[in-house]
Amino acid sequence: MRQAQTYEAEQKQLEADTARLRQEIEVQEAENDHLERFIEKARAYVGIKKLDGYILHELISAIYVSAPDKSSGHREQHIRIEYNGIGFIPIHELMAKQTA
Repeated sequence: MRQAQTYEAEQKQLEADTARLRQEIEVQEAENDHLERFIEKARAYVGIKKLDGYILHELISAIYVSAPDKSSGHREQHIRIEYNGIGFIPIHELMAKQTA
């Protein structure tokens, strides 16, 4: 009898895990779709010489600029860019890819 209860508990856990994983897959697929659409838009602007308002509107949904901080003796100001459909990309990731 105990073994049947163990199997039933395991079955319920597996069903819950399956439902959770399916939901995660749906989220990942949606994120991939957004990323693919962003890449398609960005490809249209490869090699541009001048960034205008239309291009900014196509690729970027918001730019956040923090107040300047001089507490370290150097002026620092943080900028966060929210890209359409994909959100924020940490600047250190972008810089690492440029130097790699």
